[in-house]
Amino acid sequence: MRVPSQGVTVVALLVDPDAPTEIAQRMAPVLSDRLADRSGQGRRFDVEVVSEPFTAGTEDLSTLTRRIMDRRSEGDWDIVVALTDLPLHSHGRKLVVDLSHEHGLALLSLPTLGGFRLQTAARQAVEEAVLSLAGPQATGPEGFSGSQPLRGPFTRRLAPIRPGQVGEEEMADLRYVVSGPRGYLRVLLGMVRANRPWRLVPGLSKALAAALATGAVATVNSTIWNLATSLSTPRLVIATVGSVALMIGWLIVDANLWHRTDEVSPEARKRAALYNASTIMTVGIGVLVCYAGLMVINLVWALFILNDQVFASTTRTPLHATEYWTLSWFVASVATVGGALGSGLESDEAIRAAAYSKREQERRSMLQDDHGD
Repeated sequence: MRVPSQGVTVVALLVDPDAPTEIAQRMAPVLSDRLADRSGQGRRFDVEVVSEPFTAGTEDLSTLTRRIMDRRSEGDWDIVVALTDLPLHSHGRKLVVDLSHEHGLALLSLPTLGGFRLQTAARQAVEEAVLSLAGPQATGPEGFSGSQPLRGPFTRRLAPIRPGQVGEEEMADLRYVVSGPRGYLRVLLGMVRANRPWRLVPGLSKALAAALATGAVATVNSTIWNLATSLSTPRLVIATVGSVALMIGWLIVDANLWHRTDEVSPEARKRAALYNASTIMTVGIGVLVCYAGLMVINLVWALFILNDQVFASTTRTPLHATEYWTLSWFVASVATVGGALGSGLESDEAIRAAAYSKREQERRSMLQDDHGD
């Protein structure tokens, strides 16, 4: 690692576009002061954010490390910490962070930090990586001994993060991975968080328009009134589950979101299962948000348009708060089915853009191109 000049350590945050860039830009203003306070000895840090798709076209750790090294040689930086929202793998484990003290490099996979308080966890992870790379153990005459583990989010008692195996030919000299069922769940939640499922609703404009139109018509339909007042709560729940499952399944099948692998190794199958689980959760959360929004919109529409005398004469049931709620609930299920049909008008690219992060879109496009070849 290049020796810092004049007591100033220049740190570059090399980040993928989209969510990693936003995270880095939010942490950068406070990172310099926090690093200076924690390092002591009057040392100062300058932090720069460099946003570029350094993971484009590959998930191979050695390839990514070489790209980071090449990028570091082009810039006047002492330390480079790379952040990506792609899940990375090492020897059958999910990679959290790779550090090379010799070269002043770190590679951090954000999904392994989980789906909650990601900004704080990412800032703490970057701080630990930078302080480790800038410490005396990285520049001593005998090089890095690996005797001082990272702290912060890497050593919390309940965190499923463990030191990982590093191959002799790899550039990294310290590695952390997640393992076990809790580690799998942690990565899964992180992948879903990176996909930002709440963007699914505005991203599917045609499906949303079809759902709103279906709900508006169903709300003033007397047959729907009779059905809604006659359905028990368990049947309404079944209607909800059925319509949501239909919407999720339709989106996944119609847009070809299901990940398939031609590899037969257990690691490849586990990786495919992880990607598919994140797809189901991402689309599922987006559809549930859409469903809740439809219920609210249908309730407001019903309060505005329904006449209590007409409703009572048709259903022989007074129009009270319970009837408004039941009707809006049932109409949301009907409208969700209409939205599923309307999603067929969306292009596959539009659905993928709404369901996945930019890095995940590129990764899946690359896999489809490989299968096509």
